[in-house]
Amino acid sequence: MELNTLTAISPIDGRYYRQAGQLSEYFSEYALIRARVLVEVEYFIALCEWPLPELKGVDASLFPKLRGIYTDFSVEDARHVKEIEKTTNHDVKAVEYFLKEKWDALQLSEYKEFIHFGLTSQDINNTATPWLLRSFHQKVWEPAFAELSDALLERAESWKEVPMLAKTHGQPASPTVLGKEFYVFYERLQAQKKLLDQIPFCGKFGGATGNFNAHHVAYPDLDWVAFGNRFLSEKLGLQRLQTTTQIEHYDHLAAYLEGVKRINTVLLDMDRDIWMYVSMEYFRQQVKAGEVGSSAMPHKVNPIDFENSEGNICIANALLEGIAAKLPVSRLQRDLTDSTVTRNLGVPLAHTIIAFSYLKKGLGKLLLNEEALDRDLEKNWVVVSEAIQTILRREKYPQPYEALKALTRGKTHITKEVIHEFIDTLQVSDAVKAELKRITPQNYTGVACKMVK
Repeated sequence: MELNTLTAISPIDGRYYRQAGQLSEYFSEYALIRARVLVEVEYFIALCEWPLPELKGVDASLFPKLRGIYTDFSVEDARHVKEIEKTTNHDVKAVEYFLKEKWDALQLSEYKEFIHFGLTSQDINNTATPWLLRSFHQKVWEPAFAELSDALLERAESWKEVPMLAKTHGQPASPTVLGKEFYVFYERLQAQKKLLDQIPFCGKFGGATGNFNAHHVAYPDLDWVAFGNRFLSEKLGLQRLQTTTQIEHYDHLAAYLEGVKRINTVLLDMDRDIWMYVSMEYFRQQVKAGEVGSSAMPHKVNPIDFENSEGNICIANALLEGIAAKLPVSRLQRDLTDSTVTRNLGVPLAHTIIAFSYLKKGLGKLLLNEEALDRDLEKNWVVVSEAIQTILRREKYPQPYEALKALTRGKTHITKEVIHEFIDTLQVSDAVKAELKRITPQNYTGVACKMVK
């Protein structure tokens, strides 16, 4: 069966390809092969610039042509590498042989044994993969996060004057403002983003067991550690891990995945809260002509964007947690389990981007229903009891908490009239009674609106 968006096993490559297709540039087999080519080419150029004595004859004017091998790298090139791999049964060696063909075409045959000089496969994989991840983070994740954050902040600011009944334990609680409750999520996201920004993108580069054995035996007078540090920093934009086995220890990568997971968890919490607000009729949703909410019930307008976002986050976080737990563990100087796991990095990150997309879409469809918010506040005058007993404490009134508890706890019909009749019975000044009667569920919101910065 031909592979396309209808026949793909994964919904990432099928139903959700419109939202996630851009990730092919970073997490597909083609992308990984291209990144390996980039690392190998830049490594050769770095050896020329070091310079190694045997590479002094390489004309620097050829460097743009060498870089063109990866900047112009095509799907057909990737297919050719895979054809070579059928013989080598080794993916990185296939890249090396592919590049040797290119060197022959550029009349660089005498220098082609310096391709992959002194390296092991993981020097390529453990630089190509973080280079791709960093590129994804900067070009896809950060813009998507910024768009979602901006949309959230815009709504927080728009609704910062809208009073809302709070719910703690699902029960009526001291009122708040709608915008502040959205701003809670915005602030949480920014805090987690700040932590995520502190995690460096790292790579392993040091030969078969991390000691530059082959490099040192061939050129014992050269400082290969300094070369490796400079190569990763200047050519690849990565931080070189100084002491490793054959592979990267993945601690920083695991921290990155856990950071993304924490941000996703904040968004999942928001998905569920907004779902509840829609259920409580605090929001209606924009209706698009032709859309159907239920195959049986014509009236339905479901909060499906928030449900889709939540579902994708659940998949993403399960995989992020699993990958973060697995990658830092490897037997002795290495086993191969990291190889198949790192090939799946794009799966949870794709579900993350899909979740971002649906949540942003859902936010854009929300229509505020102030009537419903006000109705809930009016039905729950009981919540001003906290305010009354606090002012009575200030006035040194005897046992104010107990008095309000006796009036309100477990009662279902506490109205404005009941509250005001109670106030009239209090042995306090008329000024204090007037102060108490000015308190309403709509204005008893503290400094909530000022919290939206």
